[in-house]
Amino acid sequence: MALVILPGLNNLIEDISEEKKLPPNIVELALREALLKGYEKYRKTFYIGVNQDPFDEEYFSNFDVGLDLEEEGYRILSSKIIVEEVESEDHQISLVEVKQVADDAQIGDTVVLDVTPEKEDFGRMAASTTKQVLAQKLRDQQRRMIQEEFADLEDPVLTARVIRFERQSVIMGVSSGIGRPEVEAELPKRDQLPNDNYRANATFKVFLKEVSEIARKGPQLFVSRANAGLVVYLFENEVPEIQEGTVKIVAVSREANPPSRAVGPRTKVAVDSVEEEVDPVGACIGARGARIQQVVNELRGEKIDVIKWSSNPIQYILNSLSPAKVDQVRLVDPAGQHAHVLVPPDQLSLAIGREGQNVRLAARLTGWKIDVKNSHEYDQEAEDAAVSELIIQREEEENLQREAEIRLEAEQAERAAEDARLRELYPLPEDEEEYGEEQYEGEEFTDNDPLETVQDTEISAKEEKKR
Repeated sequence: MALVILPGLNNLIEDISEEKKLPPNIVELALREALLKGYEKYRKTFYIGVNQDPFDEEYFSNFDVGLDLEEEGYRILSSKIIVEEVESEDHQISLVEVKQVADDAQIGDTVVLDVTPEKEDFGRMAASTTKQVLAQKLRDQQRRMIQEEFADLEDPVLTARVIRFERQSVIMGVSSGIGRPEVEAELPKRDQLPNDNYRANATFKVFLKEVSEIARKGPQLFVSRANAGLVVYLFENEVPEIQEGTVKIVAVSREANPPSRAVGPRTKVAVDSVEEEVDPVGACIGARGARIQQVVNELRGEKIDVIKWSSNPIQYILNSLSPAKVDQVRLVDPAGQHAHVLVPPDQLSLAIGREGQNVRLAARLTGWKIDVKNSHEYDQEAEDAAVSELIIQREEEENLQREAEIRLEAEQAERAAEDARLRELYPLPEDEEEYGEEQYEGEEFTDNDPLETVQDTEISAKEEKKR
């Protein structure tokens, strides 16, 4: 068959390469795969309405597409095995036919033949399939390159530019490095900050939250402005002591999207120092608050509390409720990590925070359940009695959980033993391969069926009785 001409093939490949930000060789590979799928569709149209067709998943494995970029066209090529008698014309060719052009051909050799159909015979369905497959292959290649480019980034924080809006999400352009082309990333509604102004071409620092590995429409990167990792990154860039390792961030508790609009975004950061003479809180705040102000500005005015971490849970809880002043911290249930915090009446609202935000963040930061109590109205005996009931309830629940786990383990062991017994009685094919020969080793078999032997014995007994 003649070469099928595709006018402007080279320009097409260059345009797609530039538009999709893909190398030309990747575009060529996608085009070859698409043309091959189109040829498969062309061949299958001959079997429309037929109950059985010869095509399976491996049927076209010996076919390929050859692109000729100089003459701007393509050919469909088929590798066929030389045989004496042909059973499949798509996979075999007779020795007699090959001998007409190659005298030294032998059975078992492979020849490559041009099986390109005429352009007008290719059909509308096949052409449509080619276009669809090409678009899909290009999307797959884009996803693959994005995943490879961003999956192993050492720095998960990127500079993003607002491109457009889709429903409640913001589509942003991000780059993995200087000189690299931008790719699209999605900033969902739940990962946006309420104080951000997402106008076109505005730039923001974003945290790379996910590199999607499943086929989806649109962006495959998901970024966040609400992730606690963004706060850590900003402090690391503003505080030299953190970069040097003198000061370390131990824990971060962030509420970037409060449940109510009446409450603004807020973050608590617990820091510690490996050197006693270095003040970790002062290092993070900076002279006249210069360092922390840079972080606050990037987060559009988000309130940030930097507190000193302590290995003593009482001191740690006390620090976490800053800026409220605390009279006493009682660890009423250390095993269940439950604490009562006693504060003066004038500090009660400050310790709890608006809609409970301050104590909620402190509880997340420390990992303790914190109950803020009025120190002037606190009845220790009544509170201890109530806590005792809670401890009994918690211990009962833990015992029930342990009993359930023990029962589950026993049931799993019993089920495994039953499965093993059944496999001995009714071996699976792979089991028979392993010990089938050993099982019957030394036994002698005859051609007689045991059931036939019994039947023969009964017949002989009946005949003898008649006599």
